[in-house]
Amino acid sequence: MGSWEVEAQGATTWPSAISNEAAKRAAAASMAERLRPGDTVGVGSGSTSFLTVQALAARGLDFVAVTTSDEVEAACASLGVPTTSLHVARPDWSFDGADEVDPSGDLIKGRGGALLREKLVLAASPERYIVVDASKQVERLGTRFPVPLEVVPEAVALVRHELASWPVSAVVLRTAGAAKDGPVITEHGNVLLDVRFEAIGPDAERDLKALPGVVDSGLFQGYHPQVVVA
Repeated sequence: MGSWEVEAQGATTWPSAISNEAAKRAAAASMAERLRPGDTVGVGSGSTSFLTVQALAARGLDFVAVTTSDEVEAACASLGVPTTSLHVARPDWSFDGADEVDPSGDLIKGRGGALLREKLVLAASPERYIVVDASKQVERLGTRFPVPLEVVPEAVALVRHELASWPVSAVVLRTAGAAKDGPVITEHGNVLLDVRFEAIGPDAERDLKALPGVVDSGLFQGYHPQVVVA
């Protein structure tokens, strides 16, 4: 077996235990009913999206995936799902998971570090779905998780300085831990700051992206997805 085949085979399982797996599989199965032959589908990242792309592939229909991370691209390869990119195709619809979703459908995403591609694919999709289990629903964004910011490496000190005047309680550079020394590096060569907000205003996504050095944030405000909850 060649090395490519070994890598693809390894992508058929999630690398860690999946929390609330039964509920996530139920939501994934529900989402898979949306698939029509010939669809171009934006495929999100995270464990719920991983289960959803498995459920889509199990239907046996031809479709093409626009992926949001290298990990989900490997999963598609292992399942025999052809992939493309936003360079050449616009999704007919897309799905993704979320770290938090509030009653208006605004989101926090980015614990997996793929927030930039996730936002691009979601924004490009005329029909948007967020697939979650009930544990991801919150009354107020920032209740459980910080907001990730993807930041140009040389701008970290500047962004920290700018955030000093914001209602934030902590700004932490995300490190790779045992995987490698130093910070997590995104697929675009940037770093991640995890920001704990005391309050998140309705224009926070726009205002964060206006800070010099911030490429994008894990806030998704005003995208109005359909939320699929197990």
